[in-house]
Amino acid sequence: MFEKMDYNELDEFVEKIKSGYKISDKEIRSILEIENQNELQKLFYVSQKVRNCFFDNKIILSSFVYFSTHCKNECAFCYYKKSNKIKRYRLDVEEVIRLCTVLKKEGVNMIDLTMGEDPYFHNNPKQLVELIRTIKHKFGLPIMISPGVIDREFLIKLKESGANILALYQETYEYELYQKLRTNQSFKERIDCKKDAKNVGLLVEDGILTGIEDSIDSIILSLREIEKRYPDMVRVMTFVPQEGTPLENKNPSSSLNEIKIIAIMRLMFPNRLIPASLDVEGIGGMKDRLNAGANVVTSIIPSDSILEGVVNPDREETDRKRDVKNVLSVLNQMEMKPIEQDVFNKIMERNDENKNYYVKY
Repeated sequence: MFEKMDYNELDEFVEKIKSGYKISDKEIRSILEIENQNELQKLFYVSQKVRNCFFDNKIILSSFVYFSTHCKNECAFCYYKKSNKIKRYRLDVEEVIRLCTVLKKEGVNMIDLTMGEDPYFHNNPKQLVELIRTIKHKFGLPIMISPGVIDREFLIKLKESGANILALYQETYEYELYQKLRTNQSFKERIDCKKDAKNVGLLVEDGILTGIEDSIDSIILSLREIEKRYPDMVRVMTFVPQEGTPLENKNPSSSLNEIKIIAIMRLMFPNRLIPASLDVEGIGGMKDRLNAGANVVTSIIPSDSILEGVVNPDREETDRKRDVKNVLSVLNQMEMKPIEQDVFNKIMERNDENKNYYVKY
């Protein structure tokens, strides 16, 4: 797609994206098929320029407080599936406050309160609502929450308690693959929950999993289905085999597809939040994801933390290098900076009625 373009033509393409041009399925397919290094660099040149049109060189720092690793589900890809015989925890409020105190002092812009679909909180929604209310009151930062599929009334309470964004990934919009990945979970209910979240005023993050039986056709299908739902944040992560799961012996895929999809997402959603997760390849993989057009560093944890992550490539490491200090060091090398908190707060305060609310500042 970009191989024969010179840099003036690439700049013209950036202007087209800024002006509302929608890339075609054929163009998405062409990007996913790129193997030539020179063409990849041109792709990333374009995706970075598009991102910088809306966010300059500013990057959002998002924490990762995995406060409960209990889950009622049997997702085939997940280490925390209900039947996996692993050590689990559920943090008390005081410990969550301690972790958030450290994270805010270090400079994160958003607190990501992550959990499995913990039956305790699903059966006692007031406990989760009170946790969010406490964290919001004490720290005043935007809050992301990922409770799984919940009803509209629960969503309203989360919004009223101070939650800003619901993270609820579909993993894939290819129905047959979804059934393999999210065993015995309703495809429609998951979609409907995101719709309900939008309707009650929450922002929504959707995401896909790549590297696990996803063809180019299924990736395009998933991207187009996400596009229909006007997400506020879009994510892609590479599948990593996890011990104790049905897929533990599956050969891991290269992360290159993830990085290409990040660039595609930037072209499809030029003014949206797109994460560079530290949870797949750690601090070493952050630079490639930012160079592909991401503008949020996620899965930041305190330097002394033993908190779990979703993938945990660094579970056995004593120095996990996923704290703010290490992130800032890489950003400095890349001549990028963390976003100002007041600017990010304004982004999060907008509602989805105004689709083009991200502006260059």
